[in-house]
Amino acid sequence: MQDVLILGAGIVGIATGIHLLKRGRSVTLIDKNQPGRETSYGNAGIIQREGVRPHAFPRDLATLMQVGLHLSTAARYEPLALPRIAPPLLRYWWASSPDHYRQIVHNYAPLIGRSITTHAALIAEAGPEAEKLITRHGWYLVFRTAEKLAEAAARAADDKARYGVNHEVVDWAGLKAVEPSLRGGLVGAVHWTDPWTVRDPGALVAQYFALFERLGGTFVVGAADGLVQHGNAWSTNVSGTRHTAREAVIALGPWAPEVLDRLGYRLPLFVKRGYHMHYHAEDGAELNNTLLDPEVGFAMAPMARGIRITTGAEFALRDAAPTPIQLGKAEAAARDFFPLGTRAEKEPWKGARPCTPDMMPIISKAPRHHGLYAGIGHAHHGFTLGPATGELLAQMMTGEPTAIDVKPFRMERFLGG
Repeated sequence: MQDVLILGAGIVGIATGIHLLKRGRSVTLIDKNQPGRETSYGNAGIIQREGVRPHAFPRDLATLMQVGLHLSTAARYEPLALPRIAPPLLRYWWASSPDHYRQIVHNYAPLIGRSITTHAALIAEAGPEAEKLITRHGWYLVFRTAEKLAEAAARAADDKARYGVNHEVVDWAGLKAVEPSLRGGLVGAVHWTDPWTVRDPGALVAQYFALFERLGGTFVVGAADGLVQHGNAWSTNVSGTRHTAREAVIALGPWAPEVLDRLGYRLPLFVKRGYHMHYHAEDGAELNNTLLDPEVGFAMAPMARGIRITTGAEFALRDAAPTPIQLGKAEAAARDFFPLGTRAEKEPWKGARPCTPDMMPIISKAPRHHGLYAGIGHAHHGFTLGPATGELLAQMMTGEPTAIDVKPFRMERFLGG
């Protein structure tokens, strides 16, 4: 019998396994796919140390109208999904009110504060191939209007004062100096200097998985048939073989409800779907840094496979057919200021970000079962927070003091406890 079963081999599950192995626990990691091929793979590749403010639900009428009329690139919804997702979205809107959101940021900031530290430790242990994927020059939040740049600069100054997040404000000339291929159409940027960027997020997760295996972890590929508790042990069936351990961790991202619901934990989880596509550049143009355009709602990043454009949020059912409308809009907007060339792939990648109504993950022991834990609901920051979540879960499971206060991330907040 193993010490721990982990369901889900994304960055959260792998990091949790690494931290448990380093504390002397035996670990079996189970996933229906190869490690890190779902949400951990498709993102802008930023370890977002600056991300102390999770993505709030829009509350101003202009933005709501844009989304409602499907004019927005940053967010869109599928009308047929609304009956299913409306209840958690209403709670999301409520949690985004100024007073509630202020407290959420206060609780969330210490977790984001662990992002670089915990990634750095895993990168150092994973070795030189992981190190080659990392750039430590931050990223740029770019703006098309001086008014929006001034608003962002004021928020950045507040984040510096409250949370120690470092930044520089650059004008168009300064931005052009670091990105000579830009055509124009931008007035400047907030340069977040603390975050790290990754030229291939999937490859970094693969390096973390290789570390997991070097430490003695076991990986089983196949769909786990739920979780069943037998006395003080947990078991699951994978392709006819039963795997058993004293404790279990659910790190299944948007697939977590398939296990949690059967155990009686009906949490108000929903997904934000997203898309990415890689592009060639025209005429020898180069993109040196990750740029995010919040006025339109997309990011573009230099990746190993080309320039990756990632879209905003699509509120839809997890497994519904792809509707990459936002990607087309983002592609057109990117060409406003950069000589973007042809697509490097036939079809866009689609993924689902697992979300909670209060914008904070669940990093918690399950309150009604002994030996059951969950690390889910990281929304836009799963890649950023995977190692920090793994550290906290391992500390909780081995009785160590946790690096930060984990009370705000308890599952009980959605269960009336």
